[in-house]
Amino acid sequence: MITKATQNDISPLNLLINTAYRGEASKKGWTTEASLLDGSRTNEQELAEIIADPKNTILKFTEENNIVGCVLLIKKETKLYLGMLTASPELQNSGIGKKLLTEAEFHAQTLNLEIIVMTVISVREELIAWYKRHGYKDTGVREAFPVSDIHIPISDEKLEFMVLEKKIT
Repeated sequence: MITKATQNDISPLNLLINTAYRGEASKKGWTTEASLLDGSRTNEQELAEIIADPKNTILKFTEENNIVGCVLLIKKETKLYLGMLTASPELQNSGIGKKLLTEAEFHAQTLNLEIIVMTVISVREELIAWYKRHGYKDTGVREAFPVSDIHIPISDEKLEFMVLEKKIT
């Protein structure tokens, strides 16, 4: 079931997102960033701020009362920004991500937005290919990758964001 996350979901969301993106547990899935980045992907304070902001929505995918997937959606002027698409590493390739992408499109339509935009680390070729198979296109725009206490590069590869977009109708 896909529903809107609330402040009560912060701790399980934090655990899910960090487990899916970073650290040893993330290596069970194919969307891990563990070979590129150290540190956490997010924290409870950031998630609380995201959920408190009315222009943001986090959709959660729940099975048997456990949050096993989520996606962040942010209304940005005429586009919907999609980020933190997450599926539990043990359940990747089970359709959770695709269902969350579909729900994101419905959300964009309810806001009368025709374009969904996202950023993906440009060296994540397998993930970019997955998004392209789901209708996203490379805009050619690149953005600097933010280095911080949360995002700690551990790879020699130059990290930058590739901007992808999908026009929905």
